[in-house]
This record gives sequence, structure tokens and C-alpha cells, in this order.
Amino acid sequence: MENYYKGKNVEEELDRNKIPINGLPDNFLWMQVKGGSKMPNLLSHASGILEDKAATAVVWTAVGVGIPKAISCAEILKRQFSIQHQVNKLTFKSVEEYWEPKVDGLETIVVKRQIPVIHILLSIDELSDCEQLGYQNSQTKQFWQKELTPSSKSQNAYKSKKPFKHKKQNQTLKN
Repeated sequence: MENYYKGKNVEEELDRNKIPINGLPDNFLWMQVKGGSKMPNLLSHASGILEDKAATAVVWTAVGVGIPKAISCAEILKRQFSIQHQVNKLTFKSVEEYWEPKVDGLETIVVKRQIPVIHILLSIDELSDCEQLGYQNSQTKQFWQKELTPSSKSQNAYKSKKPFKHKKQNQTLKN
């Protein structure tokens, strides 16, 4: 690669109309999170919009290194406003990198990459499509929770031992 220098990047642009979530509300706040975005700024803006009731739904969108920050912002906002309805979608964004030759006789190299994109919809109001893939409702039973039957409640009444409880060892030595 010492015979090439990096040229232009051609990226697929994110568009508000191309968010892959079914039943998006008409009036929603779209927060695009980048790697350099400051979380307090993002959260204060989104909180202000929700408190003013200018919107009842927020879509957090992030690409690549901004994804963990978008997830954190969504979780903080969800707890702050007790938001019950959430939809998560993962997609990819196409990027083409052009590498131009420094030496005559070489061809331009085009590198095509797929970068992950996340969209997280948080809605205060119930969504029209609750059966779509990626939907979560904080009111419903989670997949790992079992319903307790009357017989299982009585069986779990005893106190179980903690498996990693450290026992005190007797330090006296016998001669």
C-alpha cells in the first residue's frame, strides 16, 4: 500500500425516510449519534423535547463507533421517562474507499465496506405494529422469566445457599 494514497470516500447517506422501523409515529425526534457526540448534549436535547411534549417518540441512530453511545443514551432516556415501547433494528451502510496510485501504471483500488448501523425507537405511546421483529415492551414478561405456579412458589420458599460464599477458615495450628 506504500504505492497508494487515500482518495475520496463515497458513503450511503442516512435519511429520515429510510429508517427501517414499521409504524413510525408522524412526529418523532431523530437523534443521529456520532463517535464525537457528547452524551450530556444529546440527552439534554432529547429530554427537553420530550418534556415539552413536542414529540412522543425518539429514534436514536448511530453508525460504527457511535453505536455504544447511542445505546447508552437510549437506555438513560428510557429510564428517565419510564418509556415502555422500544424497537431495535440493525442494518448496514455501504462505504466505498478509493485509493489512488502514486506510481504510473497502477490502477485505482476501490475498497467496499459494510458498516453497522443501529436504529432504536423509544415511544411513550403504544406502537401500531407490536409484532415486528425487534419490538420490546417493558410491561410484558421477559423470555427468561418463568411464570410461578402455586406449587413452585412453595418449593422456592426455603433459603438457598449462596454458591460463592467464603467460609472462614480456622487459623489455629495444632502442634
